[in-house]
Amino acid sequence: MRLVPILIAVLVAGTLYLLTVERQAVMSLAGRSEAAEEAPPPADAAGAGTAAREGDRVSVVATVSRARQVDGAVVLRGRTEAARQVEARAETAGKVVSEPLRKGASVAAGEVMCALDPGTRQAALAEAQAALAEAEAGRPEARARVAEAEARVAEAQINQTAASRLSEEGFASRARLASADAAIESARAGVAAAKSGLRSVDARIRSAEAAVATAETDIARLEISAPFAGVLETDTAELGALLQAGGLCATVIALDPIKLVGFAPETSVGAIETGARATARLGSGATAEGEVTFLSRSADPQTRTFRLEVEVPNPDLAIRDGQSAEIAIATAGRSAHLLPQSALTLSDGGDMGVRVVAPDGTAGFRPVELLRDTPEGVFVGGLPETARVILRGQDYVADGVALDVTWQDGAP
Repeated sequence: MRLVPILIAVLVAGTLYLLTVERQAVMSLAGRSEAAEEAPPPADAAGAGTAAREGDRVSVVATVSRARQVDGAVVLRGRTEAARQVEARAETAGKVVSEPLRKGASVAAGEVMCALDPGTRQAALAEAQAALAEAEAGRPEARARVAEAEARVAEAQINQTAASRLSEEGFASRARLASADAAIESARAGVAAAKSGLRSVDARIRSAEAAVATAETDIARLEISAPFAGVLETDTAELGALLQAGGLCATVIALDPIKLVGFAPETSVGAIETGARATARLGSGATAEGEVTFLSRSADPQTRTFRLEVEVPNPDLAIRDGQSAEIAIATAGRSAHLLPQSALTLSDGGDMGVRVVAPDGTAGFRPVELLRDTPEGVFVGGLPETARVILRGQDYVADGVALDVTWQDGAP
């Protein structure tokens, strides 16, 4: 009873062995048998040669492509970035007394986003202003003292001159002359004291002015305003919240214009110039146009690429910060062929190119350089001005294979 399953297992194992290990020998034997059974009746030598040649030809579809002048482009992967972004923070401490603005709201330059409770700041300002008024009131009196002291010096100098002449003529004693000299010195000391008093008054005035300015600045800081027109990326501080100095009121971003940021490799950076036109295809499918406004002179130490910025108008704020983008920067024009992307193939060595129809009717391979991708096809360089390019069937032929060509656009 067990003999039949064993025979079946041996038969299956032998079949698998022939189909796996000896597959080529089995296929060759089967091919010779079929060839012997299906061999056509004998024919003359010329007829047999013609049939063989016709059987060797491979049918393909080709077109005659002519080069055209197109603008070159450097294509980079990048992202969108807000032209400005700032975190508006408090410069003084206080409780928020304004209703919050919600994220996504538009704000104008100078618009108040957070207002803080003034507390006792108005009283401090009034006190500083009173101290300033008091200090300024003492300035006329101090100046009058200086003028009075200077007048005394003049009077003492007159008396000293008179005493000196009388002493020379013998009508005054030396004691009187010495007294006049002492009076001059005393008057001069009075001038110095009066001027010192005036400087002290001036110092008090400047101190009071500084106190007033400090109080006014502290009051002005109670309102946190938008530094530029933009959009709120966060809610403003909630009503009743206590903000310390440095506390966040809101984050504001400016999206018009917006920047496209890419990183150019060393091999392409030499072809890019500031002011060059650029187009971008965003991840959402939208397109944008602008011009290059910045190209870094210093490479990133990690990637060895150069930062590039493109400024794009965005009046309706349709482009958002952080979207992915494919950026094409226009460069000098060059000759190129517009071909369907499906015409591209790879050589045995892995080079990208196209198969062409050689003058003798056989297939050939030509390497190409991909310049630009468009909705109509791809622009490639590296081909002569006129090229007979295989559009369909290129993956089934090799160099030197005879072709049966069907021309897509008529006769070549």
